[in-house]
Amino acid sequence: MEFYDVVIIGGGQAGITMGYYLKKEGIRFTILDGNERVGDSWRKRYESLVLFTPREYSSLPGMQMDGLMDGLPTKDEIADYLEEYVHHFDIPILHNVKVEKLDKTRNDCFYILTEKGKIEAKRVIVATGAFQKPYIPLVFKDQGKDIFQIHSSSYRSPKELPGKSVLVVGGGNSGVQIAVELAEEREVTIAVGHPFKFLPLRFLGRSIFSWLDKIGLLYGGIDSKKGRWFQKQKDPIFGGELKSLIKNNKVKIMPRVISIEGTDILFENKSRQTFDSIVWSTGFSPLYDWISIDHAIAADGRPIHERGLSNVDGLFFIGLPWQYQRGSSLICGVGMDAKFLIPYLLET
Repeated sequence: MEFYDVVIIGGGQAGITMGYYLKKEGIRFTILDGNERVGDSWRKRYESLVLFTPREYSSLPGMQMDGLMDGLPTKDEIADYLEEYVHHFDIPILHNVKVEKLDKTRNDCFYILTEKGKIEAKRVIVATGAFQKPYIPLVFKDQGKDIFQIHSSSYRSPKELPGKSVLVVGGGNSGVQIAVELAEEREVTIAVGHPFKFLPLRFLGRSIFSWLDKIGLLYGGIDSKKGRWFQKQKDPIFGGELKSLIKNNKVKIMPRVISIEGTDILFENKSRQTFDSIVWSTGFSPLYDWISIDHAIAADGRPIHERGLSNVDGLFFIGLPWQYQRGSSLICGVGMDAKFLIPYLLET
């Protein structure tokens, strides 16, 4: 059985950022990742995906992205950048390794069961990210079998969707980007449970993220007034494309979906419409059922932690939404959380 001082589970931006800091400390570690290549979680997303964070805010510690700093990178640029980052810093990573179980042994070490064998570690960092199990409300699971349905995590391009009329359910930035793309050649309706709040990508010649950084919101911690206020706000929609399409009646807005009957969709305002396709952009739910350690995971399925520090000695989390600040699950902010955890990793 292989033994490491630290094992990081997950080779996305959070995992490799932890790897960067551990490498600097000379700690023997490895990263376990289920993908074939670094960056594959980005490569597998929809083809037209462009980040709303400019390159200046899309880089990890120690290595800036190439290109114009105020330009917006594509998802493939991000994937290639992450792969280059791992090669540049020679971060050890084992690919195509799916973790089936994490437990703690009697000798106070962690036992990691994978498809390819068993690994033991003194400390474990869970870096499986914010996008785990695609979520579709349970009430709709067995409805709408006569309509083509796809979750936004599986959507790649408009050519996958049959028919002319599409309903996008969910008003986050992914759903909005997909709706904007589909509106070029489809009849698009987007169903949301709250009004949109739009923010421009640029303001007074600077990226909106530069302004959020400047006024202390982007990295404001949840223990600060600014951070607590920002955490309570609905996520804004970055950019004005959807706003323009709504104004020109190219995209229609409807309230929440209540039920699906055949090809008919019943909305909260009691109106009905028929659609050829549905894109569920309803987010993700946590998936930590492979962690078999008492007091690690709460009843709602989310990790029990404070700034990534678990109640379980030697167990850490990284890359969680609002782990400490708005940027915790973004490329721009994960480095701050990783740097915070390093002293605690050295203590255990």
